[in-house]
Amino acid sequence: MIQELLKERILVLDGAMGTMIQRYDLSEEDYRGERFKDIEQSVKGNHDLLSITKPEVITEIHHAFLEAGSDFITTNSFNSTRISMADYHMEDLVYELNVKSAKLARKAADDYTKKTPDKPRFVTGTMGPTNRTASVSPDVNKPAYRAVNFDELKDAYFEQVSGLVEGGVDVIIIETIFDTINAKAALFAVQEYNEKHNANVPVMVSGTITDASGRTFSGQTLEAFYNSMSHVELLSIGLNCSFGAEQLKEPIKQLSQISRFYISAHPNAGLPDEFGDYKQSADEMAQHVSTYMEDKLINIIGGCCGSRPEHIEAIAKVAQKYTPRQRPEIEKATILSGLEAVTITPDRNFVNIGERTNVAGSKKFARLVREGNFEEALAIARKQVEDGAQVVDVCMDDAMMDSKAMMKEFLNLIASEPDVAKAPVMIDSSKWEVIEEGLKCVQGKSIVNSINMKEGEEQFLEQAHKIKKYGAAAVVMLFDEDGQAVDFKRKTEIAERAYKLLTEKINFPPEDIIFDANVLSIATGMEEHNNYAIEFIEATKWIKENLPYAKVSGGVSNLSFSFRGNNVVREAMHSVFLYHATKAGMDMGIVNPSMLQVYDDIPKELLEIVEDVVLNRREDATERLIEYAETVKSSGKKKEKTEDWRNKDLPERVSYSLVKGITDHVDKDMEEARQVYDKGLDIIEGPLMTGMNRVGELFGEGKMFLPQVIKSARVMKKAVAYLMPYIEEENKEQGGSSSAGKVLLATVKGDVHDIGKNIVGLVLSCNNYEVIDLGVMIPTEQIIEEVKKQKPDILGLSGLITPSLDEMTNVAAEMEKAGQNIPILVGGATTSKAHTAVKIAPQYNAPVVQVKDASLSAGIVGKLISPDKKGEFTKELKTEQESLKEKHLGRQSQNEYISLNEARNNKPEIDWKEYEPVKPMFIGEKAFNDFSLEEISKYIDWTYFFYSWELRGKYPKIFDDPQKGEDAKKLFNEGKEMLQKIIDKKMIEPNAVVGFYPANSIGEDVELYSDESRKETLLTLHFLRNQRKKEAGEPNLCLSDFIMPKELEKPDYIGAFFATAGLGVNEWAEKFEKDNDDYSALMLKILSQRMAEALTEMLHGKVRKELWGYNPQENFSPEELVKEKYPGIRPAFGYPSMPDHMQKKPVFDLLNVDQHTKIHLSDNFMMIPEASVSGLYFAHPQAKYFNVQKILEDQLKDYAKRSGVEEEAVRRWLSENLA
Repeated sequence: MIQELLKERILVLDGAMGTMIQRYDLSEEDYRGERFKDIEQSVKGNHDLLSITKPEVITEIHHAFLEAGSDFITTNSFNSTRISMADYHMEDLVYELNVKSAKLARKAADDYTKKTPDKPRFVTGTMGPTNRTASVSPDVNKPAYRAVNFDELKDAYFEQVSGLVEGGVDVIIIETIFDTINAKAALFAVQEYNEKHNANVPVMVSGTITDASGRTFSGQTLEAFYNSMSHVELLSIGLNCSFGAEQLKEPIKQLSQISRFYISAHPNAGLPDEFGDYKQSADEMAQHVSTYMEDKLINIIGGCCGSRPEHIEAIAKVAQKYTPRQRPEIEKATILSGLEAVTITPDRNFVNIGERTNVAGSKKFARLVREGNFEEALAIARKQVEDGAQVVDVCMDDAMMDSKAMMKEFLNLIASEPDVAKAPVMIDSSKWEVIEEGLKCVQGKSIVNSINMKEGEEQFLEQAHKIKKYGAAAVVMLFDEDGQAVDFKRKTEIAERAYKLLTEKINFPPEDIIFDANVLSIATGMEEHNNYAIEFIEATKWIKENLPYAKVSGGVSNLSFSFRGNNVVREAMHSVFLYHATKAGMDMGIVNPSMLQVYDDIPKELLEIVEDVVLNRREDATERLIEYAETVKSSGKKKEKTEDWRNKDLPERVSYSLVKGITDHVDKDMEEARQVYDKGLDIIEGPLMTGMNRVGELFGEGKMFLPQVIKSARVMKKAVAYLMPYIEEENKEQGGSSSAGKVLLATVKGDVHDIGKNIVGLVLSCNNYEVIDLGVMIPTEQIIEEVKKQKPDILGLSGLITPSLDEMTNVAAEMEKAGQNIPILVGGATTSKAHTAVKIAPQYNAPVVQVKDASLSAGIVGKLISPDKKGEFTKELKTEQESLKEKHLGRQSQNEYISLNEARNNKPEIDWKEYEPVKPMFIGEKAFNDFSLEEISKYIDWTYFFYSWELRGKYPKIFDDPQKGEDAKKLFNEGKEMLQKIIDKKMIEPNAVVGFYPANSIGEDVELYSDESRKETLLTLHFLRNQRKKEAGEPNLCLSDFIMPKELEKPDYIGAFFATAGLGVNEWAEKFEKDNDDYSALMLKILSQRMAEALTEMLHGKVRKELWGYNPQENFSPEELVKEKYPGIRPAFGYPSMPDHMQKKPVFDLLNVDQHTKIHLSDNFMMIPEASVSGLYFAHPQAKYFNVQKILEDQLKDYAKRSGVEEEAVRRWLSENLA
């Protein structure tokens, strides 16, 4: 019935189960229910458990989506596998959970079908990806390790499928696929269930892509993903999650063009905001989705994260207006994949299968594998792909080796190398158990090499059936019970028999059959071997003419075996053979791509002799070839040494050093350049700038990344430093500048953050701009004075904290008063295009531009300085900023706020009677100065390390990014190297102070007391309450809500901390900078910030377990700590829930921070050193992070009064929070 309906109309899925559950704001007790009330572990967040403990909630959600117009409703079973349920120690509930979830959905669907029989409703059994990946190692130091394997996944999914089908689902959907091996295991489980129960449960597959590159988390392109899934006759294939409908359209379009299956899409309700909320309206989402339908891209549509019944209702109404996509007629072709797709069509040239990763065919590879030197073994595979291999053959068959274990190890390692993994793998073994192990390790569609009929038809078909289930193509060797086929007659007989068995008995796709027609050695001196090449060529032609869609392959190097050691002859034999075999229809072959010569480049004499041998044209052909072979030396291709580039001419060497960031030869090359060029300035303007221009081009094209550019800058600075004494001597009598322009940079008053500014300076330096960096905490008066003195072309202002935005506005206003008209660039974490347009630009007559990323700075500066480009750029900028101002005003009028009194009446409901606060181990402050740097480093969140270098991506997933993965690995290794230096040389001094105090709340204030008598108030902290209008049941939060109200006369406590890992950093950074090593200086500063955050995370754990002790039994790994899975919060001063930096000063004084830690505060309450963190500790289990967002005038006045600060000062400090 579903198939018929899909031909007639677009069917509608439901929306986000998780989003709907969260709206119920269920407690731990709700999740436990009566049945699980006494279990030890927490189960809050285990949404699937609600099918048992709160079935009425799940049923209500199903009804809401059915009422909205859903044709399919999905079961509440996304995580109902043993693997995912292990987090809650509920593995034994899996079958029951799936049955229960299916039955709840079944009843709801049936109830609505009865109401509207003309609109039948269906149940989709959802199977999520689990929380583990079989394609990627969770341990960057062990790339071959996997946290889960194919069999574990398959068994877990089989149990889930059994429960869902037996609970009554109509369709299985394997969704949110981020790892294709996981999905292949799920498909395998469904196939096994169907075979075991003689069933035919339809399957939908829905992947998820990670970013604009259009690849999955495990690195596959969309086409590669499709090829990997296409071995099963799917009901549909599609995409969900990751993006909103607008962003998902192009990937859906790509999938629609290549898929023979129906297409599904269930995007998110737009993109999440900075707090993870989905704000896109139903109408807006439906409008975007309607373009899918207009373009005939889809058959099934629904919603993912953030989509609620109103979204589905709007989508369902739109869907009624359009006809569905018609499945295209797609010509049969052999489709393969690694991370990228390979499609073999009749018009495609010969497919090279690299042969050197074969222990039987390469002594070097075999030795490396036996020695466990997998790094060099992988280099061989990489070289094969670089040399043109489109498929990589991997064989581990060796009597002295555990072939099965080695196959698994090496294929897992290949998966960690995108340059190799992009190619499909040929799993090559004579042992079935080795082949099957390999099939469980590859996410792409691979080739099995090989199966045959030596042991009869039964085993042959059994193995072929399994290959089909794993989703691979198969090489069929032309062997049968009587042995190997060597002549045309036997080759064609066996091929025809195998083809019929495969296609007729087990419905094996003919396009996935690859016949190895047995390339055998010729010119051996034995007459019966002389016609082997011709037999192969003629058999190939027959197969292509008589066995539709089948392919032909062969091991090409076998042909020239008798001439091993003489590469000149062997290369010629391979090229001549392939020339004739491919003309006959040979599709692919196992051959070393570096041992192929261009047919037309073969010397005429050798070509004629080799053709005589291959085509068996003369009786004396072998003797003539042997004679010729003795006249040529045995030599392979000359290997290029790693230092061969040093043999190039001087400009090329200089350019190479700059692009590669190599400093080893700078002095030598600059001295040589001095002997060639008249002046030192000519060297800078000549080879050095040519090289730096190339760096700029590569950076602009996204082919180099920021860490590499900074290394290039290091080379440039060393070169210039070498030349400067000579240039100064030359310029004693004449001045001049070769720069593209002058840029003055400064971090504004009160702000000590300079990493971003330093990176911008380096990027501009790399593009031939003269950069003058005034440093940090520069007052407005000094900036204006330096502008007048230095006469720069551009002024760049940097700042990280909110007050810096006001300082930037002030600088712009003072620049206007001073009559300046040079453009101003602003940058830093808190800056934005909107703030620049609304607050800063109106103060100044010349352009003010927000620079989001350092990588954009050179392009913007170039346009602002260029006489040809400045006018158009400025005009576009003005138009954009006017538009942003209008939108800002429009948003202000649209946003709904409530009064402070209304917000107070909507506080969170906290049961204080049941809450018993835990008393900390001490009252007052305590210093901690004896930290192990080694221990702190274990808590580093490396994701933000990469962000600091403008490499966006989560750690360790970033290593698998096809564009920046390799650079991320290099950066990571260099970071680890610097980190080890920091630890070994004790380059930084970590210090911290923690304080605990009795406390109670009074409205939005919290009083801190000197002791348990609570008679003496040490200080009062003042907090802000969110005033945005909320949906029903969603409170307006304030941090004081999480401290016991004073009127209850019960004790509570609050904590505070200051921590630094920045002492010593500036001294070491200055040493690096004096050596022209800005890269190391930046690396040190970035790592010190990461260490400060790591110290804070480690300290918070110590607080929870020991010092305060409110969660003594916790045992989180550093990775789990980063994800903040623990109870309690540690909001930082100046962050969204506590945006006022002024609150930092009284806490600083209370804890005697400068005495205990050597941290100081600037006039704008910035901590010095920069790598410092401060905040408060809240222990209440309901305490959570939130965003104050905008406040109204009533709260501003109230806050000023409570805190005893002038209203104007509050306006200044909270300017970004004023509605």
